[in-house]
Amino acid sequence: MPIIQTETAKKQNSARPLAKRATNLSLSTEVLVAAKALNINISQVCDEYLRVVVRREQANRWRLEHADYIAAYNASIETEGLPLDEWRSF
Repeated sequence: MPIIQTETAKKQNSARPLAKRATNLSLSTEVLVAAKALNINISQVCDEYLRVVVRREQANRWRLEHADYIAAYNASIETEGLPLDEWRSF
């Protein structure tokens, strides 16, 4: 699996339509009225912000799940130094 994608692959991935499903939300009336007056696409804004919140929560949970490993690794680096450190030329 390539780590670096070509520009063509990136465009193809972003051009794919995402599956969407209708849902009901409860939003503040004054914010909803203001958003509609400004022609803001409420579905798009909610979707984009929810993606940000989901990514943030996934990152937080990953950090919590791996905190013991990271602490152990950092402790071993403090006591033993970096791997191959003796061959570094800088």
